[in-house]
Amino acid sequence: MISSAIAAYLTAHGLELTGAVPAAFGIWLTKRRLLICWPVTLVSIFLYTVVFFRAGLFSDALLQVFFVVFTFYGWWHWWRGVREEGNVRVVPLSTPNLVIALVLGVAGSFVLGTLAKRLHAALPYLDAMLMSFSLVATWWQARKHVANWWLWILVDAIYVGEYVYKDLWPTALLYAAFVPLAVLGLRDWRRAAADA
Repeated sequence: MISSAIAAYLTAHGLELTGAVPAAFGIWLTKRRLLICWPVTLVSIFLYTVVFFRAGLFSDALLQVFFVVFTFYGWWHWWRGVREEGNVRVVPLSTPNLVIALVLGVAGSFVLGTLAKRLHAALPYLDAMLMSFSLVATWWQARKHVANWWLWILVDAIYVGEYVYKDLWPTALLYAAFVPLAVLGLRDWRRAAADA
């Protein structure tokens, strides 16, 4: 009885569980500022595209497509930095760029939310807001700004509730684990910025 319940759960959530492993490992590698974080994260992105589409979280599924582009950009940008400087150097975020990114995040939330609502997505405005600010955080991460970790802490914490609501428990637990990983990333990147 228990074994059949476990087998049924693994069948229903196998792809989600498989995607969680490289996602967590990719965040840990990012925290350590290791270039390999990008291809590891890419594996998770492809798996989660399917998971989110099946769950009706269309903004999250679309977000994965954007993540592919940002991942290749981040990989290239970090690789260039490693080649030229010998390591992945943390770069300060200017106040004007901070304000512009946050305004774009808010605007993107409304535009994407309206589109998601027309597509009858689950939780259209919440999902769109999380997508929009995830893009901002990913851009900052690719550009090597410490601020990416502050935004990931907030976004990941909200994602936990969304995934619990959508009965995506492995993903909710993964994002709950992302929060302390992001706190550690913030700590490590702040130290790296202070040493620069």
